[in-house]
Amino acid sequence: MSLSPRSSTLRRVAAVGDLPALARLHALHSKERPNTPSEPIHYTQTKPVWEVFFSESDSEEETPIRITRVHMWRDNVEVGALPVTLTSKEPVLMPTKPTKRLPKPYLTPRRIVALAAFFVFFYIFNKVIMAFSLGKIRTECLKGFASSASIFESLGTPYPWVSSSRLSDTQDTFENYKYRDTCQISSLDLHVPFDPLCTDRSSMLMAMSSGGRIGHDAPYMPRGCDMRWFSTEEICRILSRFDKLIIVGDSMMRHIIGSLNVLIRKDLGYGAVTDWNFTPEERSECFCNFQFNVKACSMQGIFKTADVVKHDPESIACSPGSIDLMIEQMIRFPIALDEIERYKVLLGSTKPKKPYAFVFGHGLWNDLDLQATLDWLDQILEMTTEQLPYLKEKDSFWPRLFITPNAAGKEKPSEWIVSQGNKALMIFEESVKTQVELRGIEHLGTWNMSIQSNKFDGVHVDLKGNLIKAMMVLNWLNMLDVERH
Repeated sequence: MSLSPRSSTLRRVAAVGDLPALARLHALHSKERPNTPSEPIHYTQTKPVWEVFFSESDSEEETPIRITRVHMWRDNVEVGALPVTLTSKEPVLMPTKPTKRLPKPYLTPRRIVALAAFFVFFYIFNKVIMAFSLGKIRTECLKGFASSASIFESLGTPYPWVSSSRLSDTQDTFENYKYRDTCQISSLDLHVPFDPLCTDRSSMLMAMSSGGRIGHDAPYMPRGCDMRWFSTEEICRILSRFDKLIIVGDSMMRHIIGSLNVLIRKDLGYGAVTDWNFTPEERSECFCNFQFNVKACSMQGIFKTADVVKHDPESIACSPGSIDLMIEQMIRFPIALDEIERYKVLLGSTKPKKPYAFVFGHGLWNDLDLQATLDWLDQILEMTTEQLPYLKEKDSFWPRLFITPNAAGKEKPSEWIVSQGNKALMIFEESVKTQVELRGIEHLGTWNMSIQSNKFDGVHVDLKGNLIKAMMVLNWLNMLDVERH
């Protein structure tokens, strides 16, 4: 039995059992009633509970108790009510219609707390499962696309989204290059491999031309399908399939042949320049990323591998005599006579045992004048067929690629923003693609690749950007069906 205070003379007593128990309850209450009439008495048992309401007189000489109503509860739900007349000796029940069963509240405070606890637990559990499922590699992968892919080297595991046949693409191919640590350039800083690979030249050129970066100077990714990032040994094999790789154009094209020499010489510090005859000042100014600084190092660039063979043959990783790369600078239209003569000498007049491959690039020196560029190209094509008549034959194999200029950077002089700004460059790239394809020449755009790359003067990309362009050219060369011709 427990006691609790109540301010009214209305008493509420919980009792157990059937109707005779009410008499016992009354007798017990009359005999052992507490001194304070306002304190109700509660009886608790495991059987159905009757709730009894009664009133009593303030004077003990009068009738001590009069029970006015009885309510029956089961499992905390009221199941009925009966009016009662109860004297001190026996109860008299007057049955009546049971009261309507009261609905149990749905959102009790206890249930609200339980639901809140459940949702908190579910949220934490979901976070733990997601973190476990994605794992460390996926987390680092997302960071790598936005900054530098070289972080994957620390994981010690291959790229999970690249097929096992391309595991060589997941390695830093510059690991054994000279000045690798000094220049701090990894091949994984330039390109992150993914599947699938492009299956033909057309899709490859489209993917390389329309790709992009996730952040400034982040690794470049072709769009839709991937290109390869070749090792030096693979590069030597690709280049050896051709008698000559002839590059024709301006300083941007000269930087491509410079980057190819970096790759075949395995030298990130001086691979693109004639370091064998450098002064101490030149060795300082034309090192690593600054090999393509046109203001300080334009004349120190390598124009043909024959010069490397002559002055530093040990630096070439390819087999002696297996490759021949060269550039003939023809920067504007009309083409200078001395440039025409040099080009004819370079071509020779007989059909080689292995095919020539040609890469053209032009535009800025004629202020992106489309007609001037097409006239420049047509004159070179005409000179080439005059020197090499076999190229006019119906089934002749004449691989040609035209590369349009880089995107403009913030350092580009203001006087060139209108005629050579990014709007003009984008229009020029699209127009040239259409026109050169009508001439049977394939096209590679570099605006997307270079828009978020570093540029020395707002025009020329640095070593990283030029290495990407060189690798694009190598992917094109690799997909040429030389063996069938």
